[in-house]
Amino acid sequence: MTTSIIPVIENFYDLTPQHQDSCFGECTLLWRRGKLLVKPPGLVKLPYLASLNSQRSLVECLKHSPVNLVSIDVKLGKDLLQFWADACEQAHKPIFLRIPANKKQLKQGNQTLRWLQQIIDWIVAFSLLLLLSPVILGLIILMQIYSPETLFCHEWRVGERGRLFRAVKFSTTLNDNITPLGRWMHKYSLNNLPLLLNVLRGDMSLMISRCWTLTDVIQLIEEEYTIENSEIYLYGN
Repeated sequence: MTTSIIPVIENFYDLTPQHQDSCFGECTLLWRRGKLLVKPPGLVKLPYLASLNSQRSLVECLKHSPVNLVSIDVKLGKDLLQFWADACEQAHKPIFLRIPANKKQLKQGNQTLRWLQQIIDWIVAFSLLLLLSPVILGLIILMQIYSPETLFCHEWRVGERGRLFRAVKFSTTLNDNITPLGRWMHKYSLNNLPLLLNVLRGDMSLMISRCWTLTDVIQLIEEEYTIENSEIYLYGN
């Protein structure tokens, strides 16, 4: 059943072409047991939701809705995914990517040993933070001297079961250019030290070799989709 959590909507056919072509309006919202599913547009035309074009309106809408979590289709593309992820973060609503069942490499974690993994991750991350705290403090002081405008940067990453979270790293650029200090930090991966905070929060694991970025997942899904379509086309010919 398709419903809307937005109290006021505009008629689709009364909109200007500019509104109808808006990328933020091209999605289907499905309400299912406290979960809001955000999917690519279907064959049926749906009412235009004005709040999808305004992040502030969407945030207010999510805040005052009974939504427990948002599940969004990865095929919607990077811009729309980040738009919804930012809104959910501000509204304090968890957001998950709907990952295809055949993408086992993206479904991290073994549920049987998950509790043991979390305990080990927490102990190791906490120990490393204590051990490396002088280094972290020294880097913060150096960054305040050489690039005081930006201390941390954030990027969306995909955690267990497709959960999106903000990964925290030291910023190594200034005005879109890497700084000499940032180049040195990259060389020894010191810019990744704040990721230990994400480990403590349970967002990511030290026991898993790779933590996928949102860009990685989108590229992987798009490549698989392109290959599948090419195979279908060749088979049809």
